Order: sequence, then C-alpha cells, then structure tokens
Amino acid sequence: MILHEFMDFEILRVIWWGLLGVLLIGFALTDGFDLGVGTLLPFVAKTDLERRVAINTVGPVWEGNQVWFILGGGAIFAAWPPLYAVSFSGFYLAMFLILAALILRPVGFKYRSKRDSALWRTTWDWALFIGGFVPALVFGVAVGNVLQGVPFYLTEDLMSFYEGTLLDLLNPYAILAGLVSVAMLVMHGAAWLVLKTEGLVAHRARGFGIWAALATIILYAGAGLWLANGIDAYAFVGDIAHDGPSNPLMSEVAKGGSWMSAYSERSWIAIAPTLGFAGAALAVLGFLAGKEGWTMIASKLSITGIVSSVGLTMFPFILPSSIAPNASLTVWDSSSSHLTLFVMLVSAVIFVPLILAYTAWVYKVLWGKVTAQDVMENSDSVY
Repeated sequence: MILHEFMDFEILRVIWWGLLGVLLIGFALTDGFDLGVGTLLPFVAKTDLERRVAINTVGPVWEGNQVWFILGGGAIFAAWPPLYAVSFSGFYLAMFLILAALILRPVGFKYRSKRDSALWRTTWDWALFIGGFVPALVFGVAVGNVLQGVPFYLTEDLMSFYEGTLLDLLNPYAILAGLVSVAMLVMHGAAWLVLKTEGLVAHRARGFGIWAALATIILYAGAGLWLANGIDAYAFVGDIAHDGPSNPLMSEVAKGGSWMSAYSERSWIAIAPTLGFAGAALAVLGFLAGKEGWTMIASKLSITGIVSSVGLTMFPFILPSSIAPNASLTVWDSSSSHLTLFVMLVSAVIFVPLILAYTAWVYKVLWGKVTAQDVMENSDSVY
C-alpha cells in the first residue's frame, strides 16, 4: 500500500486547514507587532533619536517575521489551489495595495538615515506609517468580506470569475473588521515597544496600548454582534463526502441563518472569542501595571483568539460565494490531491520546527531593550 494512503484524505484536509490557520496566526503574532510599531511611529516617538530607537526594535527581525507571510501564501497556493486562484484574482487590487505598502517598509528602513535632513527622515517615517497601517487595515477588510461572502462564480470547468470591484470591498462591515485588525495590531505593537524600549517612547506606547486594547474589545464585540444579527451564513444542503473530489460544484450550499449557530453545534469553539476578549483585557491590566512580559503574552493570546475565531466560526467554509453559493470553497472540496497534502505535511513536519528553532534563537540573541545610547554609539550601523 502507498504510504500516504495510511492517512485519510479527510484528516489531511483538516490538518492543512489547521496548519493554514497556524501560519496566519504566526504571521499576525510576529509581523503583527512590526506593523503595529510602524503605525505608532509618528505618535510615540517625537524626536529623530526616539524614532530611531523605535525603528531599531523591529529592524533586525522584520525580515524573518515575514517568513510566516510567505509560508501562508505558499500553503494557500499548494494546499488550496482554488482558494489561491479566487482570492488572488478577486482581491488583486487589495493585494497590490498591501504589497505596495509593505515595499515601503524595507525601503524606509534602508534609506531613512542615509541623509541628515529633517524633511527626508520625516517623509520616510510617514512611509513606514503607511507600511504598517495599510496592510493592517486591508487584511482586516479582506476577512470582513470573506465572512460576508465574495462575489465570484465557477464555470463547469472550474474557472473562477470575480464580479466585484475594489470599492465593493470597502463596505461597512468590512471596514469595521479592518478597524478591529488595526486596533489589535496597534495593541501588539505598543506591547512590543513597552517591552523593548524605555523612557518616553515606552511611556507613550503604554498609553496608546491601553486605548488600542480597549478599542480591540469594543470593536471586536461590535463585529461579533453584527455578524450574529446582520450577516447571513452559509451551510450545506444535505450530506457531503469529506473525502470526495475537489470540485465545489458537486455540493449544494444555501445562504441564510447565522454564523453563530456554529457555537451551538460545537460549543468548545467559544474558547477562541473568549481568548480574544480576555487577552485584550489582560493587556490593559498589563499596561497599567507595567508588566511588560505579561502584556506581550496577553496581546499574543488576544490575537490568537481573534484570528482563530474567524476560521472556527466558518468551518468548513473557507471562501463562500455571495452570488453563487454552490461555488463556495470549503475544506472538503477545494484542496489539493491526497498525495500532495501528504507530501506537504511531511515537509512541514521537517521544516516548520527548524523555522521555529531558528526564530527562537534569533530572538534570544537580540533579547534586551534598545536604548538611545545604543543608537548613538552605533549610529553608522543601525537604522
């Protein structure tokens, strides 16, 4: 018997659905504080030296943190090809905005301190702000649209066609989801700055962090109430083969009801939103009490809960279609082949622990606070 046949296709699909969630959460936990620091930069650091201190808290690690973003995109491409095809074509302009904003970050890091000009450096500081704020907002907007359903359909030969526009993505609920994302990552960035800096930068970051954590709680609650009472869910009509072929058109899906019915069917998933609220509340207490490490942990717990609550609430749907519900992509009908998922799983088992080990080593080496004295003494070699 071929080795991969020892593991059921259904189990492999669920594993890769979970691994995709882990990669997205890993991106939010690591590169998330980079985006948060960028968003906070013009507000927590008032002088050139203070801004260099803030920038150098993320300068040595941001490239490594983006590995999770690349892994997430790679996992979508290889494990969920229909999802990659629909999302990267339908959200093309939104993806372009994210990539354009992310490109500003390395350019800003590299060029900001090349000239001793206030205008030059201020311009790049605002570029770094855009590089943090825009991706944080657009990622949340994308999630808000996924929860509502995306206007696409599939032809009989499974070619996908997107019927929406960029302006359609900027609907009220999606913007609210984007604000949840911004508040969440600003909280995370503030927790990182409190952990890695001292003096006025840390003091200002603590104040912004408190307000961001409170905003996260309020906005997340508002998004949940709106989802429960104003957003239609998607559900299968009849049974579906969990190990069947990857053809969404072979199943029947109806639009209606509430996403919150998932919590009555699988009550254990309530741990995710509970973690989202509790983590943000503990972050507020951590900021107030000056508990730097605990604040960072609380922020990570909140992000883990908020991001995972989306996937757990929608399961098994990954990308519903608002105009052709039967074309909706789910865990059971939009994956790669049995063999492909198995080979990818073997690779993930080997390489993901190596990435985790290397990341942990890097953070251990770079542990400690970034001070104004560090920047002044190494002015020519730091950002």
